[in-house]
Amino acid sequence: MVNHSHVLFRIFEFATAHLIALQVLYLFLYAISGIEDYNIHLLTGAVILTAGYNFFLLYPYTKIFGKKSRIEIKGKGTEYSLLCINVYQPNTKYGELIKLIEAVKPDIVLTIESNKDWEEALQEIEQDYPYAVKVPLENTYGMHLYSKVKFQKTETHFFISDDLPSIEAHFEDEQSSFVLFGVHPPPPSPTEEPNSKERDGELLAIAKYVRDIEQPLLVAGDFNTVAWGKAPRLFRKITSLLDPRVGRGLVSTFHAKYPLFRFPIDQMYHSKNIKINTFESLRNVGSDHLPLFCTFEVFPQHENGIEAKSGIEREDVEEIHEIIEEGKEEEGDREDLN
Repeated sequence: MVNHSHVLFRIFEFATAHLIALQVLYLFLYAISGIEDYNIHLLTGAVILTAGYNFFLLYPYTKIFGKKSRIEIKGKGTEYSLLCINVYQPNTKYGELIKLIEAVKPDIVLTIESNKDWEEALQEIEQDYPYAVKVPLENTYGMHLYSKVKFQKTETHFFISDDLPSIEAHFEDEQSSFVLFGVHPPPPSPTEEPNSKERDGELLAIAKYVRDIEQPLLVAGDFNTVAWGKAPRLFRKITSLLDPRVGRGLVSTFHAKYPLFRFPIDQMYHSKNIKINTFESLRNVGSDHLPLFCTFEVFPQHENGIEAKSGIEREDVEEIHEIIEEGKEEEGDREDLN
């Protein structure tokens, strides 16, 4: 995989599964063709090598892998549920999301791309969700957090840019306590950002911050990248957080309208003292993303597994610092839609 931040290179991270399908098709046609050509043989060798590498990337995210991101803890933890949804700011089907919330009844709702219109529409759920953090923006990077569980404290961060928020929320009730981080870095795409510098810088800045959190931890949101991409791999290396997709399947969420071209860019990661029981996408509510839903148990008496001072080599530290600084220096083009 080419190590370059430009969208033309980073976009291929998304299509790994589709590339494997095309490579398998090519190898099948090659096998039945009987072609005897030196250049074709060389090309086939290259296809076999790249297909093997792509399969290596995807294999943990298949059900045949078998090792789900579960912890071996005896007893019963305190169970909660989280619904995370990029609502797609121009989407006006507010009632569809409200109906889904009423049907699923999650303890926590995290909305992404939610602006002032969405905030006003979601006032309907506030009787059931009395605790809220509201960051309405018109640039498609607004974010709202609604909860039935009481906040101990909350903070809105702007790690890379003053128009890219992330939400830190500490939850506490009589049974347990934990921390949730809601994130939404910008994607590299021909219509938004020409490269992945801001996205990667934002994710790694968050990783550096959350690795010092000692409580049970969840990081969730629209990562605008796939789990096997370079930035998420560094994110997991920095934080030691677990990916609930491992052994469960891709659980793809974007694009909601095109099942054959759908990618798992809405993600969740958790510390080792959180056990994921359910992890799935739900029905479309008018957005270009499917909602992501999980139920999880919290075991605050166990260590979270984050090694705050070890596990990262000097070369990685230098690369992480460079990526974060490049993200800060990049000037994203995010205009208000209204």
